[in-house]
Amino acid sequence: MASCIFCDIIGGTAGATVVYEDESVLGFLPLPEGRLADGHVLVVPKRHVSDLFDATEADLHALILGVRRVSDALRYALGASGVNVLNASGPNSDQSVFHLHFHVVPRWKGDGLWTWPAGRSEHRVPGDSAALIRKHVAGLGGR
Repeated sequence: MASCIFCDIIGGTAGATVVYEDESVLGFLPLPEGRLADGHVLVVPKRHVSDLFDATEADLHALILGVRRVSDALRYALGASGVNVLNASGPNSDQSVFHLHFHVVPRWKGDGLWTWPAGRSEHRVPGDSAALIRKHVAGLGGR
C-alpha cells in the first residue's frame, strides 16, 4: 500500500490537531488552508479503509457515531446551529485522500458558505433507476 497521510496521523508519524478519539475512530482538524469553517473536523476510521465500498458495517457504525459526537461538540462548544457532513467515495467522486473520511463542517446562520452542489450530473442511467436500485438493495442485483 502506498503511504496514507491519514494512517500516518493515526500512527503518530504525522502531526494533526486531534479533537476526538475512541478505539475505532479519530477526529482531527484539516490543515488551515483546507478548512471550510472554524471547527471543520475530519472523522476517519483508525483501520485503513479506502472508501465507503471498502468499509464493514462495524467500520460504518463506529464512524457515524464519531460523526455524531463531533457534530454535538460543534453545536454545543462552538454554537453552530447545524453541520454539513460531506464524503466522496470511489473513482470520479473527487475523493482526494483514499482513506474513508467524513468532513463535519459547522454552520451558522448567514455564514456565507455554500456546500450544496451548484450543478447537476449530465450522466443518464438507461432504464428505471429507482427500480434498479430497489432490486439491488433487495439483494437481487448481486454485488
